[in-house]
Amino acid sequence: MSRAWLILAGTHGLTGRTVGQLTAAFGSADAICAAAESALRATGLDEASAASITRPDERPLAAALAWLDGATDHHLVSWADARYPALLRQIDDAPVALFVRGDPAALALPQLAIVGSRHASPGGAATARAFAAHLAGCGLAITSGLALGIDAAAHAGAMAGGGRTVAVMGTGPEQVYPPQHRDLAEAIARNGALCTEFPPGTAPLPAHFPRRNRLISALSVGTLVVEARARSGALITARRAAEQGREVFAIPGSIHNPLARGCHRLIRDGAKLVESAGDILEELAPLLGVPPTLAAAADDTASAAHTGHATDPDYARLLDALGWDTVDADAVSLRSGLTPAEVSSMLLILELEGSVQLLPGGRYQRQR
Repeated sequence: MSRAWLILAGTHGLTGRTVGQLTAAFGSADAICAAAESALRATGLDEASAASITRPDERPLAAALAWLDGATDHHLVSWADARYPALLRQIDDAPVALFVRGDPAALALPQLAIVGSRHASPGGAATARAFAAHLAGCGLAITSGLALGIDAAAHAGAMAGGGRTVAVMGTGPEQVYPPQHRDLAEAIARNGALCTEFPPGTAPLPAHFPRRNRLISALSVGTLVVEARARSGALITARRAAEQGREVFAIPGSIHNPLARGCHRLIRDGAKLVESAGDILEELAPLLGVPPTLAAAADDTASAAHTGHATDPDYARLLDALGWDTVDADAVSLRSGLTPAEVSSMLLILELEGSVQLLPGGRYQRQR
């Protein structure tokens, strides 16, 4: 059975819906692969597709079968498999099958995609982790693309929150890209699933990642963009989410931050502006059956103010001067009226408390 589905999954131009129609005509995947080329052409398949089914390349087939036999957590979830994600079936270009490492049941959980810049700011990464941890704790699986920056923070946050996470890959299932995320991928396989439509041996080619992005959005009930430049892969994911009828959320930022421009564009185009996890749960509650108390709790958690020195009047004045932009200590001193020595000492204390983040170049950014 796996061999037949591997042949169909490796046939260029076939989608899940196309294979569903072929199955209705021939009865099974095995019957499709055993059919004469003329019979396949009679259903409307082009010559190349029909030839690929009747005369498949044995080398990639052997590699895929070897991967499936390589470990108990290696799975092929085909269009005919009950574990195939229901939301993914809804899109026109759904893949014929998914290669899954980990628990395929994770694909059936209600999922929220969290995506953003590979070059995330420390504050953006912290925001992604915090949102992912809270929302995963509320029962949403967090889905992303295993990339640097926001993707990695979202996966890590979901696991830190005791929840599940799904990574959609732009490579074959045996490869981890970027390579430095090998340990992260191992953790995801233990706490959710790694999945891809690309067979073993597929390299991380640039054209694969926009295709991956459509699966990230299709698997999820909504997509949250944390940080994104005006032109980025995260915006492709958000656009596909909108085309697929999914919810789109975006976190705004400073008008001076280039990583906020993509989010601002999305908000102008109709994405929901998000300030707390409760904003997302409120929107998704009718779809997920989430109790209203969870949304209220999320709002309380996300908006709680930091206590400690931040409540002191002088520290409050410094934080007001700092604002939410990234600024250097001299600018804070000028805005607040505090001496440079006072500002330096206070910033150090706030940094130790977690109220302020020191960035490269000696600039500071306020943290929630």
